[in-house]
Amino acid sequence: MYEQLKLNNQLCFPLYALSKEITRQYTPLLDNLDLTYPQYLVMLVLWEHEKQSVSEIGDKLHLDSGTLTPLLKRLQSKGLIERTRCPNDERSVKITLTEQGRALQELAKHIPEQLGSCLNLNADELAVLNKIVGQLTQKSS
Repeated sequence: MYEQLKLNNQLCFPLYALSKEITRQYTPLLDNLDLTYPQYLVMLVLWEHEKQSVSEIGDKLHLDSGTLTPLLKRLQSKGLIERTRCPNDERSVKITLTEQGRALQELAKHIPEQLGSCLNLNADELAVLNKIVGQLTQKSS
């Protein structure tokens, strides 16, 4: 067996396992908001940027429109967003928050802190982890 091919020597595996664990930890927090993790990510983008095109949201979340469109339809059916075709470009769809979608932000504001508690990391440790992961993602983009 080659040492470099052992599972525990791979960078990809602990990152994959961590990603799954973080998503698992989000589930009960998001259940209270009736959101899935991908829906939560869309809402984060909209809370930060209010009005976005489907492609702008996709760029921010690294999702294609085929993945994003069903998510947006479900958020619309929940009354959290509105989808409107641009009059000057029928191919472009703008996404805006409804009042209900804006109000959900108040209920979600403690989720990052709660997630940190679930992971047994303090604010400084979360900041360091976020910085390192951010650096890795920027280099790969």
